Amino acid sequence: MVAISWLLLIGAVGGVLAVIDGIMRVRGRGTSILGVVEIIAAALFVLALFLTGIPFGAVTLAIVTLIVLLIAAITGRARYTIAIVAGILLVIWLVLALGWLHIPGIN
Repeated sequence: MVAISWLLLIGAVGGVLAVIDGIMRVRGRGTSILGVVEIIAAALFVLALFLTGIPFGAVTLAIVTLIVLLIAAITGRARYTIAIVAGILLVIWLVLALGWLHIPGIN
């Protein structure tokens, strides 16, 4: 049974937006290799939020997804607002999940 919390919601929305951005990157403009890596990392991140048997932890997969989003932004191929919003949500999730910031009711 999964307990719905704000932290889970932030992570799930960030991961789903990263998957959508990866799909748009593979289908249209952008580098296909970055899109495929982004789809795999973001899909595994979303699965790691709900399942326990994922090989890497959710934190590691969030960092990998964030790195791929940053590489796409640096190379100039992140023209979509979805990539920026997904990156911001993943950073917020990482800060809250690692305990660097404690907000009552969220983590």
